[in-house]
Amino acid sequence: MEIDKAIGESDDKRLRTKYNNAIFVIKRALALYSIEEVAFSFNGGKDSTVLLHLLRAGYFLHKKELSCSNGGLSKFPVRTIYFESPSAFTEINAFTYDAAQTYNLQLDIIRQDFKSGLEALLKANPIRAIFLGVRIGDPTAVGQEQFSPSSPGWPPFMRVNPILDWSYRDVWAFLLTCKVKYCSLYDQGYTSIGSIHDTVPNALLSVNNASNKEKFKPAYLLSDGRLERAGRVKKVASIKNDINSDSQKHEVLLASVIAVGDEILSGTVEDQLGLSLCKKLTSVGWSVQQTSVLRNDIDSVSEEVDRQRSTSDMVFIYGGVGPLHSDVTLAGVAKAFGVRLAPDEEFEEYLRHLISEQCTGDRNEMAQLPEGITELLHHEKLSVPLIKCRNVIVLAATNTEELEKEWECLTELTKLGGSSSLIELYASRRLMTSLTDVEVAEPLSKLGLEFPDIYLGCYRKSRQGPIIICLKGKDNARVDSAVQALCKKFKQSVFVEIK
Repeated sequence: MEIDKAIGESDDKRLRTKYNNAIFVIKRALALYSIEEVAFSFNGGKDSTVLLHLLRAGYFLHKKELSCSNGGLSKFPVRTIYFESPSAFTEINAFTYDAAQTYNLQLDIIRQDFKSGLEALLKANPIRAIFLGVRIGDPTAVGQEQFSPSSPGWPPFMRVNPILDWSYRDVWAFLLTCKVKYCSLYDQGYTSIGSIHDTVPNALLSVNNASNKEKFKPAYLLSDGRLERAGRVKKVASIKNDINSDSQKHEVLLASVIAVGDEILSGTVEDQLGLSLCKKLTSVGWSVQQTSVLRNDIDSVSEEVDRQRSTSDMVFIYGGVGPLHSDVTLAGVAKAFGVRLAPDEEFEEYLRHLISEQCTGDRNEMAQLPEGITELLHHEKLSVPLIKCRNVIVLAATNTEELEKEWECLTELTKLGGSSSLIELYASRRLMTSLTDVEVAEPLSKLGLEFPDIYLGCYRKSRQGPIIICLKGKDNARVDSAVQALCKKFKQSVFVEIK
């Protein structure tokens, strides 16, 4: 079998591992179901083309083990389903029919929508399992494993996903190594093909030339798999999307800060990040309602994140991020939302560019992110994007200098997302006085009733030191009025303003 031979002779260790794992899934499915009970959903795209040849190789190896024969593959008996759509590219249709003829595929052409077509197909045939070219990152991949029953409301069948954990790079490594044909659109700059209405060549592959006609390099030359879908319509991300409308009515947005690290609890490391983050949040008008330090334990992180995300507009968590056994933060966040950790191809591409020589194995644990709820916040100053899971921001900073950079990028990203209100500086004034606590207690209580929209805070740097009174609010004039009202309650010169 030419596919198995090509992979076996390849020097790409990662590709060989991916291939062997996919073949194992295919052989397992063929052992569980008879050939009449399985089908292959083919759409002419690159992922589907990879799966076509994996199935050919898997079926050959499966039959070889059963018969101890070393013969070639003269027939591919797996029923192949093609959902023909009027919005499909003509090149996709042409490639699909050409592949069917070349590899003797038993092609069932369905001209209904996917769900209705499946219902009719399964009603007329004893199909129990369907091979799909789904990869992590696809909209339909959320919650799926290599073997996953169909979703509620759909006709019952087993979804078999042999290339679920393959990346963009893996797909092209396979196609080029095996020297198999693929749809011609990929040589015209298309990197992810949908319908004729929502797909254009990837602008990142555009070639400058003397003529006015725009040309594109082939898809396999896209060096950054994170940008595979740059030719598709994208949504504009915004942090503010995850803040409840009820919370927006509050005068002050609420934040919680969570640190993860046994080294902090044992006193081995002094936590400077929490202090710095609280200052930064306060400076942009957020009210930090709680800070907590947790040990490196998935359940502890999960319980605290679950508690804080329901009472805070945004939760900021740091520490415990990485590939070590003690790095449990992302697993805890995933558990808090009731989802699993799954390979994130986009994030893995960032890591591959950052630590390419250490990122060659079958699985990169650092690229496992909470599935279906993770948004990557990109910024040119960051080597890897910030991780956002609904209203939880995971910071990778390990010191205040790194935090400064991440914070700067985060505030810029919120502006870009149209959330300037989230980073609007509040007006604030600080007054210092040598009055006693008893002397200022009642006037401050009355001031709070007069100005309910102004935050009032008091503290001392030492027990014998002066009292420092903080007044903060959205309206500068209101803050000034509150200061004047407080001063009128006492003799002149009892307060000194701290700049």
